[in-house]
Amino acid sequence: MKLELDWSAYDAYGQGDAYAAIPATGEGFGKAAALCIGSRQCQKKAADKGVMCPSFRITGEDQHSTRGRAAVLREALDGKLGGTPFQQAQLADAMALCVACKGCKRECPNGVDMAALRAETLAQRWRRQPPPLRTWLFARLPRWLPHLQRLRPLLALRDKLPGAAWAGERLLGIAARRRLPRLAAQSFLSNPPARMEPAEPLREVVLLVDCFSNHLEPNIARAALDVLQAARYRVHLLQPTDSSAPLCCGRTAWSAGLVDEAREHARRLVAALAPHLAAGRPVIGLEPSCLSMLRDEVGMLGLDAEAVQALMKQSLMLEEFLARELDAKRLVLPVKPLAGAAPTRVHVHGHCHQKAHGTLKALRKLLGKMPGLQVEWIESSCCGMAGSFGYEAEHYGHSMAMAELSLLPAVRAAAPEDLILASGTSCRQQIRDGAGRESLHLAELLQAALTVLPTAVPPSRAPLPAAPRPPAPAAAPEPRSETVSQP
Repeated sequence: MKLELDWSAYDAYGQGDAYAAIPATGEGFGKAAALCIGSRQCQKKAADKGVMCPSFRITGEDQHSTRGRAAVLREALDGKLGGTPFQQAQLADAMALCVACKGCKRECPNGVDMAALRAETLAQRWRRQPPPLRTWLFARLPRWLPHLQRLRPLLALRDKLPGAAWAGERLLGIAARRRLPRLAAQSFLSNPPARMEPAEPLREVVLLVDCFSNHLEPNIARAALDVLQAARYRVHLLQPTDSSAPLCCGRTAWSAGLVDEAREHARRLVAALAPHLAAGRPVIGLEPSCLSMLRDEVGMLGLDAEAVQALMKQSLMLEEFLARELDAKRLVLPVKPLAGAAPTRVHVHGHCHQKAHGTLKALRKLLGKMPGLQVEWIESSCCGMAGSFGYEAEHYGHSMAMAELSLLPAVRAAAPEDLILASGTSCRQQIRDGAGRESLHLAELLQAALTVLPTAVPPSRAPLPAAPRPPAPAAAPEPRSETVSQP
């Protein structure tokens, strides 16, 4: 069979007794599926810590766990599902509730990467049949977003006109009970703030403004820029070099199994980043799923190996970069307590891909250095939104069930004056829909604590509209100023 992804990293796998029988077809793809030895670590109960397996936690069914999916996939590659296994309902049903959280790659004893196995499975299915319209629309969302901004008033009617949401569910399968994301009136990169040059910059960095931060929440990109410039970094904002088409990591296409589309997005992004990677500049991201794409999945798209290795090495979440600078004793961030003498309590929900790549340790370190902050960590699995998953009508109930395991009850229990911190755009949407609370990105929390806002906006440019903020704690007079730095 012709594989859509590069599975050569698994060529040496499957040589020992610890591994299950290797399927007759699929080569590295089959060996990756054979990594599962049925330990059932993926079949945790709802009260257990960790991510995996979100779908098993709500159904209790073997087929909706990493073990069950791997078993069905091995049967498909062994010819037990017939000559067109990727079109069979048995395999489709097994993969249907996988939210590609990547919990199995981190928490499974053998590191089974079901998110990648699912992407290849979908890609094989689309070789014989066209993807549904809804899949195609979600996969190409980065291409639609610049055009959808012109339709903001029309899209807003979907959640206001009686019957409009239900009509959309019948036509496209988008859950009527799910509100659509709020598009900003102006994207961040269409009119970025004037570039501020620190007098003595510590180093140069690249701020990767992803599609979601650019079009849905430009306030987050603005906050990150303020924070980095306040810490005296020279910030490069990445723009396309070959055409007016927006840059994208390829995450939405990858998740939909449209590998060629994901590859083209990643190729253009790597090309735009080439001079920065050559100069050794860190690439700082804001959306965990996009950064996960750049430090993991991009390696399976068959692009230039040297450039991809540099990208995987130099791509960091904002908290990772700041924590590393803290360890290197370079970080001096002028901050103050958010509420003066009274501590501010913040409840933190970690994105699945933050957990998969181990970046929560950096977030914990950084928040621990913030003055006047009382941090509470929400022990939760996947929020259940998982990109397009929570918008799919047939999966809306599963999405909410995942959120109700621990995340939404914890958010509802938080005091009204407490802050909620969530780095993923999907997580923030789920919290908004399920608990009626707004949540902050780390960049916004740090921006709110800055003693000085460095970004200057020329009078001729209108400021970007900010999304509604959570209730701020009561301010106290003249809080002292401190710096986040390594003693």
